[in-house]
Amino acid sequence: MRLTDAQRQTILQIVTEELGPSASVRLFGSRLDDNARGGDIDLHVELSEPVAHPAQLSARLSARIMRAMHGRKVDVLISAPNLSEQAIHRLAREQGARL
Repeated sequence: MRLTDAQRQTILQIVTEELGPSASVRLFGSRLDDNARGGDIDLHVELSEPVAHPAQLSARLSARIMRAMHGRKVDVLISAPNLSEQAIHRLAREQGARL
């Protein structure tokens, strides 16, 4: 995993501030490959409660984390009971590493 302990803690802190401690966060994508270089930060945030405005939530989390990561691009994928599940959600859940 190509995130420092400080970066992981920052991500978890921001997600917890926005969504509470029950939100589950996983890193997926190229940042899991320790031999790769660069790449954006792909996060899967799973919630147990329905979300009214998932696109706004995703954008807000992405912007806050991106600022904390000094401009590194961050993509946030949201899963919630009221949202349809796509193949990317299953991939993130199965292959992602929980932070």
